[in-house]
Formats: sequence, C-alpha cells, structure tokens
Amino acid sequence: MDLGRTCFIGILFAAIFWLSGCMSTPPQPVDTATPIATFTPNPTPTATSEPTSSEWEQLQPGLERRTLEIKEDGQYLDSVYILRLEPKYFQFGVAYEPQGLTLESWQSQSGALIVINGGYFRLEDEVYIPNGLTVIDGIAMGSSFGDFGGMFTVLETGPELRWLAEQPYDANSSLLAALQSFPILVKPGGELGFGAEHEDNVQARRSVIAQDQAGRILLMVAPQGNLTLHQLSTYLTNADLGIDIAINLDGGPSSGIFLADPSEKIPAISLLPIVITVYTR
Repeated sequence: MDLGRTCFIGILFAAIFWLSGCMSTPPQPVDTATPIATFTPNPTPTATSEPTSSEWEQLQPGLERRTLEIKEDGQYLDSVYILRLEPKYFQFGVAYEPQGLTLESWQSQSGALIVINGGYFRLEDEVYIPNGLTVIDGIAMGSSFGDFGGMFTVLETGPELRWLAEQPYDANSSLLAALQSFPILVKPGGELGFGAEHEDNVQARRSVIAQDQAGRILLMVAPQGNLTLHQLSTYLTNADLGIDIAINLDGGPSSGIFLADPSEKIPAISLLPIVITVYTR
C-alpha cells in the first residue's frame, strides 16, 4: 500500500472516531465469558431479497421487543433493535464511572435488567467527563445544553423526555437522575427534529431514547453504521412507533445495549463512562 493511501485511511478513521463523540477512547475487548445472544441485523439485501420488520413481541410484563428495517427510496439502510417499556413496571436510572466500563461490566456490576449507552463525553486528565448536565442520585454536575439539546429525566413519577428549548433545566427541580444529549430527532408532538438543512451525510452507529404518545420509553440501537442523523430523524418521525419525542444518544463505538432477561446484546466497542439503567420494580 503506498504512503498516500495509508495516510488517507488513517485520517478517515480518525475523523470517524472524533465525530462519534468518544474522542480518544480506544476500542475495548468484549467479555464473552457468559454466552449471550447477540443481535445480528440482516445483511444488506440483494436485488432478490426484501428486508422485513417484526411485530412487537412481549418478553415480560411491560417489556416488548421489535426489530425494524430502515429503507430510503426502496433501498435498505439499516436495522433497528427496539425495546419498549411501560414505566410502571420499571425503575430507570443514570450511572457514571469516571474511568469508564465495558457494557458487559456495567450490567454485571449494576445487576440492571437493561443497560444502554448514554450521552456524549470527553476525556480530561485521563478521566471521562459527561458533556451536558448530568444528575446522579439527585446530585447535578456539569452545565446544561442550550435549545439544541434534550434531556432524559427520572422523577418520582417516572421517566420523562424533554426538549430543552421548551423545558430548560431548572436547578430548583427535584430530579432523581438525568442526562442530556443531542440532537433532538423528534420534537415534542411527533415533529421532525433534525431537518435536511442540517444534513452532514455522516453515517454512524446510532443509539436513541424516545417516549411515545402513551408515555412508554423506547430504547433503540442501529448497529450497522449506515444512518445519518437526518435519515434517522426522518424515519423515526414517520415510523409506526407513535413517537412523541426522541433524543439522539452517543453513537459510533459507544452504541450498545444489554438485555439480561432474555439475554441479548448489541456490544459497544468503547468504554462507557455514562449509561442509562433499567431495573424491574
């Protein structure tokens, strides 16, 4: 391979990891000591195969799973793994570890039913710092994002998603847990959140947290890395998911989700300093 091509490939991979929001986080090996069913999306279909979408399957009271295929102009783009939760059956939380943990270690140490990666973060003096405001066990740290961001909150009454342009963070509010991320993919009321004017044509693995019109929480991961934010925003706005609001979480190597029962996972590639946890009540 000639020097020019080698340099180009190196620059390309560096750009991809910088855009993911994980900055200098190196890839980490996945713990395979415990056999777990890994979700594997269908490969890109050939001209004679057509991707299909599943129906909702109840896994336990209040928890359903579904996989969807995303197309654009009839062409397959990506698969999306979705868990839909009825809040009355579950306790939601946010957890933070400055040194970061693998997705598998987060689940093992927390004992949570579900763990999904959280929002963006940065590395300072060998410590991972969440970007945006974060609330752990009622204690807030960091600075709030502006109108472009969204916030996942946990109140005494349950989980709630907010668009900061409509509901800015109030330091006097009583939050059990919270994290902020961006951009808003679906604005409250089911409106498109990330329009074509913002399209940058950057494709990456994606993670999303959403709330539907019935108040249920949806946790989603698109692991193949074929979606831009505008494509994902358009799809979620128009899909038959009844989404009221959706917030983009950290993508790229951070994207991952772990379901303990039944055992399923989409592994994250990098260490995760901040995650969203779900426990059975």
